[in-house]
Amino acid sequence: MIFGLIIWMIIIMIVVWLLVSNIRIVPQAHAYVVERLGGYKETWGVGLHFKVPILDRVAKRVSLKEQVVDFEPQAVITKDNVTMQIDTVVYFRIFDAKLYAYGAVNPISALENLTATTLRNLVGELELDGTLTSRDTINGKMTTILDDATDQWGIKVNRVELKNIIPPTEIQNAMEKQMKAERDRRETLLQAEGHKAASITRAEGDKQAMILAAEGERDARIARAEGEAKAIYLSKKAEADGLRALKEAGVDGILVVTPYYNKTSQRGLIA
Repeated sequence: MIFGLIIWMIIIMIVVWLLVSNIRIVPQAHAYVVERLGGYKETWGVGLHFKVPILDRVAKRVSLKEQVVDFEPQAVITKDNVTMQIDTVVYFRIFDAKLYAYGAVNPISALENLTATTLRNLVGELELDGTLTSRDTINGKMTTILDDATDQWGIKVNRVELKNIIPPTEIQNAMEKQMKAERDRRETLLQAEGHKAASITRAEGDKQAMILAAEGERDARIARAEGEAKAIYLSKKAEADGLRALKEAGVDGILVVTPYYNKTSQRGLIA
């Protein structure tokens, strides 16, 4: 009796262990690919799931979050036969866990090789200067090509970036010399423009000074002329006021003349 009870307890414990060990909880932004007897059965989404012991197994756990892979620099030859090193960064996410699990043996390695070949094809159509100045164009074309090609692997390519473009050493030296010459030219141009502006400013200052001096002299002459005219006016007015005062006093018969007038009159009488 006791032996049979022990056996039943062992069986119950095994059943409970099997039940507990076959419970799976899929976290957020993940998916589990489940196989039954070696064949695809279903894809589990977020939540609680139970797999049949022995028959079912979780073949692949897939993250649905956006992922970033930074591939090693690739040797790329431009249209004008310049070899440079370019490394790329690919931003992608998995949109179909089943295709990702069964579409390719190693999807990330396949994506790396596809990125390298696509980059060589695009850069091979451009010359060195075009490659250096067309980074955004290359990024856009690579994103479109990779996104279309990786659909069968369950991968959605969101963005591709050329991280570094490293030309040969001799070209880098030539570019540095060219940049230095351009900086020197701009500096010389700025200095010449500065001297020109300073000369113009000095000339404008001298011109304004001469204008102000001429205006001052003119104003002084006008003021002197106005002062003399006013003095003559006041003198004549004083004489007129004096004569009017004498007239009002009744001194009409008396002739008032200046000494100069008397002398002139006397010379006229003598003659």
